[in-house]
Amino acid sequence: MPIKPFGFFDVVQELARDLPDVEQSTGRGAPSLKVCGKLLTCPALHKSAEPNSLMVRIGFDQRAELIAGDPDVYYVTDHYVGYPSVLVRTSRIDRESLRGLLFSAWRFVTNEAKTEKERIRRHGARRKTLR
Repeated sequence: MPIKPFGFFDVVQELARDLPDVEQSTGRGAPSLKVCGKLLTCPALHKSAEPNSLMVRIGFDQRAELIAGDPDVYYVTDHYVGYPSVLVRTSRIDRESLRGLLFSAWRFVTNEAKTEKERIRRHGARRKTLR
């Protein structure tokens, strides 16, 4: 059964409760979920997104697969095309598909965080110097 548009982010938060280290946050006045301080998902706020859409962080390859497999549910706009994410029409996705997508996003974000920590451990934080 598709998720009702009203209060869709409540459903997202409920489904994400089982994922380790997920924390509630806000960004630009809207609710969001983060993992280790990195954005996991939030309502799609840009005017190019359809109403009641969700932005979910995901790798570019997986985004292409999702859109190719079900373009009625998954899409991307020019604003989001360069960002590793997919837009989701929440009125057209069922809870189990959303749960699976959130798990995939969680893996993507946690792997990204581990990669960044490893880079910093090996090379140190890059500091900007003013001249």
